[in-house]
Amino acid sequence: MLKPYNKKPLSYAEQVRHLQSRGMIIHNPAWAETILAKYGYYRLSAYWYPFRIRENSKAVEDFKANTHFEKIIQLYEFDTELRLQIFSAIEMIETFLRTKLTYFIAHKYGAFGVYQAGYFHPKFNHHSFIKNCDKEVERSKDTFIQHFEQNYIDFPKVPIWMLTEVLSLGSLSFLYHGLINNKAIGIEDKKEIAQHFAIHHEKLADWLHILTYIRNVCAHHGRLWNKDLAIKSKLDKDKDWQAPTTPTNRRIFYVLLILKTLLRPTGFEAEWCEQINRLVRPILKDDHQRLAMGFPMMWESHPIWSF
Repeated sequence: MLKPYNKKPLSYAEQVRHLQSRGMIIHNPAWAETILAKYGYYRLSAYWYPFRIRENSKAVEDFKANTHFEKIIQLYEFDTELRLQIFSAIEMIETFLRTKLTYFIAHKYGAFGVYQAGYFHPKFNHHSFIKNCDKEVERSKDTFIQHFEQNYIDFPKVPIWMLTEVLSLGSLSFLYHGLINNKAIGIEDKKEIAQHFAIHHEKLADWLHILTYIRNVCAHHGRLWNKDLAIKSKLDKDKDWQAPTTPTNRRIFYVLLILKTLLRPTGFEAEWCEQINRLVRPILKDDHQRLAMGFPMMWESHPIWSF
């Protein structure tokens, strides 16, 4: 039965005392108040949730023994850095994809070919895609968009090399999804793009969908460290992507493998992976955290992750 919400807001000092009353160890209450003022009680609650006592598989209010506020904050700040590193990788992949899509479409279909429905799969919702493109172009404050509007006809139609610069990753993913790939009729546009990543065109479509989701999580400062992914990859036939080598496709390690694979042609793969290694090594010493992130025990020698 539904009930009214009647919890009252607490001051930062009251929040500290409330956490202490539930069993959290806080050595420096004054410092804890500054942290709560900086990050927010409700945001941090996602990071101390795994440390709550469970009864009949349900979390209760009290914390497990030896739950330290300082370790919760270390976990939060680790997740923040992880999110930044993942966002950085997605940005590099997005730029590479943007370049390859632009070059291919411009040279095969012309500057305005993207506006022709006949160049796309018959089931692709081309009208919806172009409507969204027009919105993104009209919303843009970029100088090159404003210059085009002031000097050329048919705005908001713009050349593909301008259009792709203002499209989101989600729109780029949707554009790639709409390309024709039919060997029987001699049009394999998806394959032309996917070959730059040295993966199958269907896998690239799947992974771009996942990265769009992960990018949105990063952009909204969402939790990634132990997240059960709402959008997960299709099961891969390659045994290196399957359990036990790769324990699950529902946790962040699987996303890291996707990012490493897609970074290969960009030239940033090795540098980025080493940054991730330095970041995760300390936290993965704890088996609970390792399992929460979907890492195998010997993760550094994983056939996809290792060099």
